[in-house]
Amino acid sequence: MRTASLSTILSLAAALAAAGNWPTWRGPEGNGVSRETGLPLRWSQTEAVSWKLAMPSWSGSTPIVWGERIFLNVADGDSLALWCVDRGTGGVVWKRPLGGGNIKMRKQNMSSPSPVTDGEAVYVVTGTGILKGFTFDGRELWGRDLQKDYGAFGLNWGYASSPLLHEDALYVQVLHGMNTDDPSYVLRIDKATGKTRWRVERPTQAITESPDSYTTPAVVLPGAQAEIVITGGDCVTGHDPATGKELWRANGLNPENDPSYRIVASPVVAGGLVYAPTRVRPLLALRPGGRGDVTRTHRAWSFDDGPDVPTPVSDGTYFYSVNDKGIVWCLDARTGKALYGPQRLKPGTYSASPVLADGRVYVTNEEGLTSVFRAGPAFALLAENPLDDYTLSSPAVSDGQIFLRTAKHLYCIGKRR
Repeated sequence: MRTASLSTILSLAAALAAAGNWPTWRGPEGNGVSRETGLPLRWSQTEAVSWKLAMPSWSGSTPIVWGERIFLNVADGDSLALWCVDRGTGGVVWKRPLGGGNIKMRKQNMSSPSPVTDGEAVYVVTGTGILKGFTFDGRELWGRDLQKDYGAFGLNWGYASSPLLHEDALYVQVLHGMNTDDPSYVLRIDKATGKTRWRVERPTQAITESPDSYTTPAVVLPGAQAEIVITGGDCVTGHDPATGKELWRANGLNPENDPSYRIVASPVVAGGLVYAPTRVRPLLALRPGGRGDVTRTHRAWSFDDGPDVPTPVSDGTYFYSVNDKGIVWCLDARTGKALYGPQRLKPGTYSASPVLADGRVYVTNEEGLTSVFRAGPAFALLAENPLDDYTLSSPAVSDGQIFLRTAKHLYCIGKRR
């Protein structure tokens, strides 16, 4: 009993230690969920703002937070850089160049991918293919140019996938086809050295723009062995982290073979299921752990009113989808049964992904309005918080504070616990 109790205490202590960090664009669990409580409910440009830092441009890149540091992928004119910000004061601690060549493609520029950190180093990739690792004090560990190594990116709207950090490696996907005949591929990069440990091609039958994917890989643990989940090219695949070998594949993300079915919303892992959005319909829920073609054998459910751009969020009990027009659905995460929806938030365009925390769902539209509604099977709008500035980035949550990035500022909302 003493051993079990000590083990439980240590596990809880480790979980609490990590809870205050937001190490990836989808948070500590990789699915947009935070276990924190006591978060701000209401704010404005002046109310409940601890500080704000001027930004040179908009970005879809989400701030990540670890301890006393915030990291941002930033575009400024032609230049790209990684910024390190003091979370206590909002002051810039250092900036490190990531090269030039920034271009704007509709909403996107070349700073769209979000950084990722393990608490010891921070890693960042740009839309131009520059991949670098830095220490927390700004010393460059290594640098790569993926386009120089493997050929030009061929996505119609520019590269925007963030790296996945799992154990000792970064997993980077390049899924493209609209503007290239080169194959799509996935990389495992050693986080300590920056060297490629494996590169596997990922062929599909997708045509025209449909091979293009702007998603970020996810990791699922169906048993003793982890699987890297990749969506794009009309399908979802699971890969062996050690070798890159494709373990399973589910087709059906583009049943009509539409040539413009590029995928933006990333896969979500929660409650033992993999949720794979596509361009609205269908959104698939899959049981991981299969082998070969699992299109029919491992499908748990499907949904025909999913999002296009915002990545859904789930705690494994409820599944929340907010589409580009601010229409909310809440589904039973295990069965796909609709518990409510369609429920409209304030009209506008929604590109940022929702975050689930403190018994609430937070979602920000492109006008900088963050709507907060109650988590659970009944919809209740709790607050609408305006920042009145163009916003593509998703919220980040850390130590009782919410970090929101608009075109003009990075806001720190609330007081730190």
